[in-house]
Amino acid sequence: MANTRQTFEAVFRDVIVPKIMEEVQKTGIAPNACDWAQNSILHNTIGGKYNRGMTVPDTYRILKGVDELTQDEYNMSSILGWCTELLQAMFLVADDIMDSSITRRGSPCWYRMDGVGMIAINDSFILESAIYLLLKKFFRQESYYIDVVELFHDITFKTELGQLLDLITAPEDKVNLDNFGFSKYYFIVRYKTAFYSFYLPVALAMYQAGVATEKNLQQAKDVLIPLGEYFQVQDDYLDCYGDPEHIGKIGTDIQDNKCGWLVNKALEIVTPEQRALLDEHYGRKNADSEAKIKKLYLDLNIETHYKEYEAQSVKEIAALVEKVDESEGLKRAVLTGFLNKIAGRSR
Repeated sequence: MANTRQTFEAVFRDVIVPKIMEEVQKTGIAPNACDWAQNSILHNTIGGKYNRGMTVPDTYRILKGVDELTQDEYNMSSILGWCTELLQAMFLVADDIMDSSITRRGSPCWYRMDGVGMIAINDSFILESAIYLLLKKFFRQESYYIDVVELFHDITFKTELGQLLDLITAPEDKVNLDNFGFSKYYFIVRYKTAFYSFYLPVALAMYQAGVATEKNLQQAKDVLIPLGEYFQVQDDYLDCYGDPEHIGKIGTDIQDNKCGWLVNKALEIVTPEQRALLDEHYGRKNADSEAKIKKLYLDLNIETHYKEYEAQSVKEIAALVEKVDESEGLKRAVLTGFLNKIAGRSR
């Protein structure tokens, strides 16, 4: 089995959705609620980049040292991958509500769909619960079952702590740039993004491949957390400078008072007069203030600072990969592949 978007989505449509809906239908819930659950699952999972999910079978294949996986191997690995996509879906449904976001993946956010509203909060809970339903159905017999369950719980907890610090550091209705700083920013980045987006899918493949030793997990983490930091800085950059048609959403970080990389870099280098402009216009819910902040970023050469950061980060992460000891079954190619997927991305 080759790992393509088509084959990966086929596992979701042919295996995962029927299994989840089978369990929903067993409860005897009203047909309209059953339809609602299925619509929510499909809307909030299909259509993303699948970087997290497809990394699981890609990583598993490399760790196994084969050119292609068998159908059964691919299905099992893809199910783990879709569990990461369900976790992502849960986070995004809730995050879009908290951020008052408008679009996601080129479509209206789920809570903005006709008739949904705050029901989306409960829908996010269902998306998370589906992860553990799938793990129980497909992996209960495996020796690493409880390790994987605990991994999902641990990563979810870490991500929620990152989201907490993000929300209280930069509430949308109370702008205070004195709360910002790179120490808080990098905690938020590691915990809110890096663990679930980068460490989780690789660790899942390592458990499936039987190479999840303590040493290997730590080696993977030592590379993947900095890689996740770089990814989030990219995301902050694209929120301001990316093409909405390419990235699938309209950037809102400036108006949302986000503690992002761009504003933290600006705070490091502004003059007193420029700082006053930042204080006056950052986090304000109007296009005029947003335009003034973007003009300030232009004056500060923020884009150039980002390009310098990106080049240095790629160099440092590549050096970390070279230090990985492969003696216990972890392969550098796994980590190099992840770096190559995101280096210099524009979406």
